[in-house]
Amino acid sequence: SQIQEDQEARIRLIEKRLKAEKQLTATLEEALTDLADVEVFRSLLEPQGILGLVLDCPECGEQHYFDWDLLRGNLRQMIDEGRPQVHEPAYLPDPADYVSWEYARGYVDGVIDTEESR
Repeated sequence: SQIQEDQEARIRLIEKRLKAEKQLTATLEEALTDLADVEVFRSLLEPQGILGLVLDCPECGEQHYFDWDLLRGNLRQMIDEGRPQVHEPAYLPDPADYVSWEYARGYVDGVIDTEESR
C-alpha cells in the first residue's frame, strides 16, 4: 500500500540521516583529539626549533609541510564548520624543520615517560 511505502521511505531517510550524523560526530571527535595533540606537540617541539608537521597527502601521495598555525586553523575549521579549509602547505620548506605525526607522538610519549620516572 502507499502508506506502507511512505513509511518505509521515511525510515530509510531517518536511517540515512542517523548514519551521516554518526560519521560527522566521529569526524568531530577525531578533530578535537587531533587539535589537542597538535597543541601538545607544538608546546614541546616548537622550543626545539620544529616549525610544524609533515603529513602524507592521501590525494596526491606527496608529503605536505604544515606549520603549527595552519594545522590549528584547519582543525578549528573542521570542528566549527565540519570541513577543512582550503590550504596551501608551506612553500619550499626545509624538511629538517618539520617532523611526522608519529615522531611527534613518540617525542611526547618520551617526555611523559621521563617525567613520570623522576
